[in-house]
Amino acid sequence: MGFLKTLFGGTDESPEERREKASARQFDVLKSDGLRAMRMGQVEYAVKCFRKALEIKDDLETHDYLSQALVHQGEFGEGLSHLQLLADAQPDNIHILITMAHVAYMMEDYTTMAEICEKAMLIDKDNAQVMFLYARCCQGQHDLVNAVAMLTKTIMLDDTFSAAYLERGDTLLRMGDVEGASEDADHLIETVGDAEDALLLKARVLMAQEQYASAIGFLDRAIEGNPFSTAALKARGTCRLALGDKDGAESDMRQVLEIDPEALSGITGDFSAEGKD
Repeated sequence: MGFLKTLFGGTDESPEERREKASARQFDVLKSDGLRAMRMGQVEYAVKCFRKALEIKDDLETHDYLSQALVHQGEFGEGLSHLQLLADAQPDNIHILITMAHVAYMMEDYTTMAEICEKAMLIDKDNAQVMFLYARCCQGQHDLVNAVAMLTKTIMLDDTFSAAYLERGDTLLRMGDVEGASEDADHLIETVGDAEDALLLKARVLMAQEQYASAIGFLDRAIEGNPFSTAALKARGTCRLALGDKDGAESDMRQVLEIDPEALSGITGDFSAEGKD
């Protein structure tokens, strides 16, 4: 019988070999089902599949998929722990560290984020994305001076990095450097045109200079592009109030209230957001 099995391609398998093959098949099915579920937006089921798969076999790719699913669910801490396993296995992979820094930023864990960025800089000190993330880390730690320095270096490494100009302009404005913020805002308007964030930054610079009429022009453009921008509507309402246009200010605040009732918290001024009868 053994000769015939060998002759026709058959083999005698031990119970352990059969168990191993069954486990391998089960792992493949769970991993495949998890990927399919994740693509279909069924993230909770995907997490269950990936966890079950990892109980069968420790697989780096599955840890990667599970980390993505967990982060999507808002389980940042556990997602970061799976990314750490990847980083331990591939210590020179800067892309894993960049992903980890993004997750730490979402956690507002700026100490961990700084450690990750420093490790990434040891791999590539001239990586603009790493420098930008380090700048965000400094902002989270309220170290605005170093944040500006890091953002400036980011721009030196990549002068097309629009987000770095935006962050630097915003930070300079917070520090009271209106002229510096204005330069970054003008650069953004020239390069990205009617992008909402760029228009808002330019408007805020003009508001700081008490050029309210000019600011309204940029806010109008932002609202034209996104009628649901509560930030632009609030800013335009403030500008209109400063110019004595109480009716216009009330109209803007009424729109804000309709879009997001919570967005009016902190608004001050001698007008009612509820408008007139």
